[in-house]
Amino acid sequence: MASKHFEIEVRDLTMMYDDTVIQRGLDFAIEAGEVFVIMGGSGCGKSTLLRHLIGLQSPAAGTILYRGVDFWDGSRQMRQEILRRCGILYQGGALWSSMSLAENVALPLQEFTSLTAGQIDELVHLKLSLVGLAEFSGYYPAEISGGMRKRAGLARAMALDPDVLFFDEPSAGLDPVSARQLDDLILELKGGLGTTIVIVTHELASIFAVADRALFLDRESKTQLALGPPQQLLETSREEHVVRFLSRGQEPS
Repeated sequence: MASKHFEIEVRDLTMMYDDTVIQRGLDFAIEAGEVFVIMGGSGCGKSTLLRHLIGLQSPAAGTILYRGVDFWDGSRQMRQEILRRCGILYQGGALWSSMSLAENVALPLQEFTSLTAGQIDELVHLKLSLVGLAEFSGYYPAEISGGMRKRAGLARAMALDPDVLFFDEPSAGLDPVSARQLDDLILELKGGLGTTIVIVTHELASIFAVADRALFLDRESKTQLALGPPQQLLETSREEHVVRFLSRGQEPS
């Protein structure tokens, strides 16, 4: 019954590459409608965990549930049906360079819906408007800035009105102003659409700005060391690695 309250549950997950353990004993749940951050230093397994959540890599052990359904215990078709309720924004935006922004956003609608061309055009305009790019619909990715490409990638990730949005290092390569604008947009999506948002990042400003809760993965112990609101973890955690990670750049008191 508890599963109904969670969008995603991870139970006793072990992740490996060949014979090398990346993380073990991961145990957490992501609540519907929250912004959940997966954080930690380089090489701790953040992106590997994301790959497990979106079906690109299978667990060595453990279980991943989507609304109570075992993601890795069913058919490939079942996983694809679950993932159709998800949108993914990759680090570089992953836009097709030969397509305009409008064509990029239209692609999943053409692929997975039976909407008419006119209906698709309306939805494309809506999604680009949500990310502030309506007037750039005819531009190609090479003609816009990195921050705009991230927002265009987000518009495409939102095309099918997903229940869950995954972000892989969304602030990577962005200047502080663009990164802050993207954080604001994430909060608007959560507030306006109630979307569940899962973000992989090591960027402190974003973690404190957007996360309802954050999971800390530790490279040395190869497991999770903390789970909770970032500010609370900073103030109360007794794990040295967690406090050091969350207090980077702060002057000692």
